[in-house]
Amino acid sequence: MTKIHTIDLQFLKTNEAIASFLVETSEGPILIETGPASTSDQLESGIRKLGFAMTDIKHVLLTHIHFDHAGAAWKFASLGAKIYVHPVGVPHLENPSKLWNSAAQIYGDQMEYLWGNMESIPLNQLVSVAHQSVLKFGDLAIKAIHTPGHASHHIAWKLDDCIFTGDVAGVKIADGPAVPPCPPPDINLDDWKRSIQLIKDENPEHLYLTHFGKISNVKDHLDYLEKMLDSWSNWIKPHFEKNTDQKEVIPIFMEFTQQQLRDEGCNKELIQVYEYANPSWMSVAGLYRYWKLKSLGKI
Repeated sequence: MTKIHTIDLQFLKTNEAIASFLVETSEGPILIETGPASTSDQLESGIRKLGFAMTDIKHVLLTHIHFDHAGAAWKFASLGAKIYVHPVGVPHLENPSKLWNSAAQIYGDQMEYLWGNMESIPLNQLVSVAHQSVLKFGDLAIKAIHTPGHASHHIAWKLDDCIFTGDVAGVKIADGPAVPPCPPPDINLDDWKRSIQLIKDENPEHLYLTHFGKISNVKDHLDYLEKMLDSWSNWIKPHFEKNTDQKEVIPIFMEFTQQQLRDEGCNKELIQVYEYANPSWMSVAGLYRYWKLKSLGKI
């Protein structure tokens, strides 16, 4: 039986906000997701507790290039690891300046605190992975499933009866509900729903969410996520159509989404972890952009 280990990166000194997954193979461990560089000490500690060293990781698979999933990939590359990523993500990891500058417009002086730094990865260590291609690591085979919607450069990774879903299967913390992370600039609900169907078609028994952990009631989880995608996007749509300033919308949208969590039994502490894993204010800009592109017929 394949050994899959969930490493809690303790993002912002909390539990179950961001995970990395170490998978044992006959040729040594591989890593799925690195988290941000700001949590690399926690990641290294987690790897050591499993009996391995950072230098043992020769292959790193990323679901997409957002900082909370890929920000520390360069550290493994500096130790010689190959980094596997969607073709669209390759140039951004080779030269992360555009990615960094774009995020800095959102996070400002919080960049270093939240994400640490991000350095370039040599092109010869970046592996562009096509849809439905199969990677073999020792006794294991992992299939890449391109799953846009949250991000155009998103891959879900299937191993046996499990799929590592990044953000395409949403965020679910502890006993809370599934919610959709909808930050700019790539949100496309039509693509996202098609990607959810792709995952369903694979008939996995388990999902591994970067935010956070193992899900076994796969169909119920994905059905609920689709319902929440519609809930959030339909809530935003009239505000977009009225051209309401996003700054006015953010606090009332945050209250709307947090009330949904309260209605599902989440306490204040759990809601805060949801906010760390999926800042609800970011979804306003992402969904505004979606409806704008939709109104212009560009998606």
